[in-house]
Amino acid sequence: MKGNPVYRREMTVSSRSIRLPVMVMVFNSILALVALLNMYSVASQSRVTAEIQYSSFLRLYVFVALIEFLMLIFIMPALTAGSISGERERQTLNLMLSTQMTPVEIVLGKLISSMINMALLVISSFPVISLVFIYGGIQLKDLGLLLLLYLSVALLSSSLGLCFSAVCKRSTVATALSYGFLSFLLIGTYAINFFVWSIAQMGAARYVNQVGGIASQVNSGGFFYLLLLNPALTFYQVIGNQVGDQEVSSMVIQHFGNRQANPVLNGWIPFSICLQILLAILFLVIAVRTIDPACGKKIRRQL
Repeated sequence: MKGNPVYRREMTVSSRSIRLPVMVMVFNSILALVALLNMYSVASQSRVTAEIQYSSFLRLYVFVALIEFLMLIFIMPALTAGSISGERERQTLNLMLSTQMTPVEIVLGKLISSMINMALLVISSFPVISLVFIYGGIQLKDLGLLLLLYLSVALLSSSLGLCFSAVCKRSTVATALSYGFLSFLLIGTYAINFFVWSIAQMGAARYVNQVGGIASQVNSGGFFYLLLLNPALTFYQVIGNQVGDQEVSSMVIQHFGNRQANPVLNGWIPFSICLQILLAILFLVIAVRTIDPACGKKIRRQL
């Protein structure tokens, strides 16, 4: 990747800007302040009650993990949605395509540079996250799974922005469509399942009123698997397994899922992460083929 001209240019511009160092400083200052206040609160309470609430340190871990998840899911599309459309607006995209660089190198250069900048924020927050290891409750494998989830979320969010940036001519339109599709993944998948489940529940209640008997367990059927594309639900599943809180995932399965033996429910986290990575690869393929002069115009007409 070091031989990629797009990657080298993006990293050079980023290293010369003061925006990234300031962002790292502010982000970690907020996390460190919250961590110190949390530890001070625990110490003050222990002096009064003569006991230490170790669950408070787990809440600190959940808070830091949630902040980083929200940062990845909402900042990455903004970083990549104007990467290709911005080149088109500056009339430099055709110049890049006229060189020996391929569309794959252009897209990957934009993708890797944006992910490295965001990875710097995540890695720099490790000292704050590591505070939880002092008191126990979280293992290294839990942190590794969380980082894998972050990788899939960052890849999905950034590839989504790159896809719409390649398809749209304006960065504002690409950003709006990126956040619109992201809202569908976060909210729309849940809304579809809730709508289908509500209709099924009303149908079951009407059947019981007419025929009699006991109402059977209803679910949203095949629409339930759309939730595999929801990064927020996967994040809550991972955090719930690590801190012993299964309230969110249990509620979703109880409302929408099938209570019978289901291998997807048993392996929800790996299934969801793999599916999101495949969706991200699909977005990248669309972006590459869109900016390819051989088939780009045809794809834009179809979309």
